[in-house]
Amino acid sequence: MKYSIKNGVTLALLTSFLWLVMSPTLLHATQFKGRLEWLHTVELRVLESGIITKMNVTVGQFVKKGDVLLQMDSREAKAKLKAADARVARAAINTADALREHGRTEELYERALIADEELKDSELKKAIAVADEASAKATQAIVKIALERTALRAPFPAIIINHNVWEGDVIYKTLQQTPPLTIAPSNQMLARVLVTAPILNRYRKGQPATVTLQGKHYKGKIYSLGVESVRIDTNGAVYELDVIFNKGNKEMLRQAQVVQVNLP
Repeated sequence: MKYSIKNGVTLALLTSFLWLVMSPTLLHATQFKGRLEWLHTVELRVLESGIITKMNVTVGQFVKKGDVLLQMDSREAKAKLKAADARVARAAINTADALREHGRTEELYERALIADEELKDSELKKAIAVADEASAKATQAIVKIALERTALRAPFPAIIINHNVWEGDVIYKTLQQTPPLTIAPSNQMLARVLVTAPILNRYRKGQPATVTLQGKHYKGKIYSLGVESVRIDTNGAVYELDVIFNKGNKEMLRQAQVVQVNLP
């Protein structure tokens, strides 16, 4: 087949056609370059004032759920708990004594040996003893919570991404403008790509996807589809599309690493 070339127009059209056919963008329309992001971050703050006596973590460290990240001076809280335990024990003795006394009073009342007023007094003493024991147990529970709060624990398997305190620092629970620790889940991450609205509209949350980093493939699924544009370029508004995927709890992947995302 022969092509006539007039003023270079036909040649330009042919060149454009070949470029479109061989374009990597069209050949791999479902492949996008993206970056890693944390699934979410949590700023941890202490709920009791005190001095940090032990710092157990550093940036980049992996921790399990329940691990103690930092420990504050707990001597006062432990002393208060001992006092609370003693009050509960004493209240339990008083309750037991009031119950025994009330039992004897009821026997005497049934035998018509005492008046109604004495039975009512016995019932009142029993009720007071039971209430005192309940109050002592409530105080004990509050003190236990205060003691637990002297240790800052990991709420889930995580990686430490920032920390701003050290052993010896004094922390006031009402003055923590900068969080002592910031963590992110260690077993999941997001791969984020930027796409235009027509591409975004092709997908739905939950659809399968694959994330590739340094030759390793991770199975994931579409986690969220942006509704606010991050910028406007010559192709129109650009939005974020996030893919969530699982990884090993101690596998070091870092935020902002470049990845390839394959979408259906």
